[in-house]
Amino acid sequence: MSDLKENKMGTAPMKGLLISVSSPIMVSMLVQALYNMVDSLFVSRISENALTAVSICFPIQQLMIALTVGLGVGVSSLVSRYLGKKDLPYAKRIANTAIFAYFLIGLFYIISGIFFTNSFVDMQNIASTIKPDAKAYMRWVTICSLPLCYTICFERLLASTGRTFYTMITQGSGALANIILDPIFIFTFGLGVQGAAIATVLGQLIGALTGLYFHIKKNHELKIDFSLLKFDTTIIKEVLEIGFPSMVMQSVSSFTLFVFNTILSAFSGTAVAFFGVFFKLQSFVVLPIIGLSNGLLPVAAYNFGAKNKQRVHDALKYALIYSLSFMSIGLFLFLMFPVQILNVFNASPKMIEIGVPALRIIPISLIFATVSIILSSMFQALGSGVPSLIISLIRQVILLMPLAYYFSLSGRINRVWYSFLISEIIAFLISIFLAKTIFKKADLD
Repeated sequence: MSDLKENKMGTAPMKGLLISVSSPIMVSMLVQALYNMVDSLFVSRISENALTAVSICFPIQQLMIALTVGLGVGVSSLVSRYLGKKDLPYAKRIANTAIFAYFLIGLFYIISGIFFTNSFVDMQNIASTIKPDAKAYMRWVTICSLPLCYTICFERLLASTGRTFYTMITQGSGALANIILDPIFIFTFGLGVQGAAIATVLGQLIGALTGLYFHIKKNHELKIDFSLLKFDTTIIKEVLEIGFPSMVMQSVSSFTLFVFNTILSAFSGTAVAFFGVFFKLQSFVVLPIIGLSNGLLPVAAYNFGAKNKQRVHDALKYALIYSLSFMSIGLFLFLMFPVQILNVFNASPKMIEIGVPALRIIPISLIFATVSIILSSMFQALGSGVPSLIISLIRQVILLMPLAYYFSLSGRINRVWYSFLISEIIAFLISIFLAKTIFKKADLD
């Protein structure tokens, strides 16, 4: 870290500093949310069954992204650390090991797609008429997953050298290509759901090639060296020590979506289609909050290390103000315009019937989730990573899953939505309790 950046972290007005540090991450998160949304927007114009097919596949896509991004978190952190130590040869070695590791992950996705697509789709409690589209979509996004892997790989390597502008271009180029190609492959070529998958893969390919171009042109310190493209056990171990918690935390949402699809499929395919839409909609308000929390982490950590307690408190205060303000706007839109939002996805009367109550119950929980997310990042900044993982598991697994299943036994789908609100309120209260304990231990109370 340069002296200029260190001075900025320790002296710049907190209001602007938090925004400047978080903005590139938030933009990247919004681009990712857009990526998730585009297929559903166009596929919904085909039929509700087509939308259900894509929704069934979404947990697998999320899991792939979670594992790939989790690895990237470890790689980016490790490369940045050794660049800071001026150990350029080892940083270059890490980068090349990462490029090879992403090939192995892609190979794992490819093999999984070939051998397990049928069994995964067949285990879903959906109409047999939906399964062929779901299988076709999943085969494309898994068997052609290397572009996804390398989009994230080069985006993370660019971020590790501080070239965040190029990370946004890398992600943005893929998202823009997907938006352009989706209607062409779905409607013009008449490929339907399969066309959506092809457009997604091609968008990822453009993102990967863009990332590769910027990596070669800008990341001179991390130049690709074919002699270093190999599995380095020592480096992989270091990367996983950093990235594994992130993999787990991001994989939780994939598991949540899979379990909810299973629970909701007992009600109807429409319920599954709606929840797939909602999960992508809420990502537009949740992912920027996560981006802000990621920006909070280095700012709070730096000032905690500098023993500047007031700036640590200020960082938390403004992070909560910004995130709750942003989430309040999202909550207002969900509560006031549920029908209009669902109609963007060509919602059937049945989806409107299921979705409107849900959009007036679940989003309230996001206010409580916002505080938990920000506090979790604060815990990490203060050196307490385990409580962050615990809060994430409480919010999305330990409480949510049993409650959702229990409420589903009543046969009334609206009760299932309350599982979100109850689990988030309890997680919020636990977060507050942990915050008091951790802040006291860190002498910040």
